[in-house]
Amino acid sequence: MAHPNDTDAVRAVLQRINDAWLHGRPRDLASSLAPDIVMVFPGFAGHAEGRAAVVAGFADFCATARLERHRLFDEHVHAVGTTAVASFAFELVYEREGVRYRSTGHDVWVFTKQAETWLAVWRTMVDVGEAPA
Repeated sequence: MAHPNDTDAVRAVLQRINDAWLHGRPRDLASSLAPDIVMVFPGFAGHAEGRAAVVAGFADFCATARLERHRLFDEHVHAVGTTAVASFAFELVYEREGVRYRSTGHDVWVFTKQAETWLAVWRTMVDVGEAPA
């Protein structure tokens, strides 16, 4: 059974991850990611492996897109033992190469507790929709 504070601790890590990329500091999320994290692309169309690859994906978005607004909501965190799953819905409006987009969906993260520290080990996005805004 997970400690009652584990859910709050996972929420705090997820907040640090989101704050980092939403404020244009993708490199700051590295300390919240396990070295061997896996990012599964939407629709299970492939994956990226490793902290450097996942950070690079966030860095690419931050470098090529201008975020106009974001809304993260309907967060759920469930911790059992040394494993936790966190999910939330998102709505983003951003501009890339002169075109505005509206993206919606759900972000799903899996965390593991290692030496009293929660680290993200897996992520995907589901129900992703993207259209010109």
